[in-house]
Amino acid sequence: MPRPNRFLLVSISGVFAVAAAAVLAYVLFLRGDNVAPLALSSPSPSSSASSAPDATDTSGAGPGQSSGPGSAIAALADLVGDWTAGSGSIVGYRVREKLADLPAESDAVGRTEIVSGSVTVTVGGETVSATAGSFEADLTALTSDNGRRDNRIRSSGLESNTFPTATFVLAEPAAISGDILAGAVLDATLVGDLTLHGATRRVSIPAQARLVGSTIEVVGALTFPFSDFGMTPPNVAGFVSVEENATLEFSLVLTRT
Repeated sequence: MPRPNRFLLVSISGVFAVAAAAVLAYVLFLRGDNVAPLALSSPSPSSSASSAPDATDTSGAGPGQSSGPGSAIAALADLVGDWTAGSGSIVGYRVREKLADLPAESDAVGRTEIVSGSVTVTVGGETVSATAGSFEADLTALTSDNGRRDNRIRSSGLESNTFPTATFVLAEPAAISGDILAGAVLDATLVGDLTLHGATRRVSIPAQARLVGSTIEVVGALTFPFSDFGMTPPNVAGFVSVEENATLEFSLVLTRT
């Protein structure tokens, strides 16, 4: 009876080892977090209307309406002042991981609630705008559903051990319309300087804002190549890697100070 070929047995064992490693990598890294993107909350119409500033003027215009630029400015004057990021504010990332060329089922998502900063609402002529905004997030506090991933980005990709914070400084005023007083969602583009991984770039971030009770909620997201900020996508021995683009997400809950 012929003896088993030792080389063949070793080869088969190697195949099984690689397959087992692939399954393990998928379970540990590539299942994704299946976390929905950050979004504005959905307040009930009654609570939104009852807590919003009264935008009614003497001409008989209803809430959130006006008979002209002057009355709109007067209504929005209630928003003038400094607004600070408070409890519930979140900054995070969203990336798609890969096993060789096989992408994960869903995005890997990490978030931190250690967020600080403020924005000033001012009146200039016939325009009410958000100006002088500056925010900072602690990237060392980013957590996902996978501790191994969280440890990995401290030394690769974001390298949060070396670059522990991300900052955004508003560079251009963002106009605020009177519709916000009626609970409407305002679309805006936030133009400013984003500092990430020690590099600063001028960016334009699509965002939405809404007045909810006594707070202003602002959410936005920016997708960009890792290379824009001098980063290399994390890669584990060429086996587990991350796609070239990353998404920065944020949800700010602003309260008057």
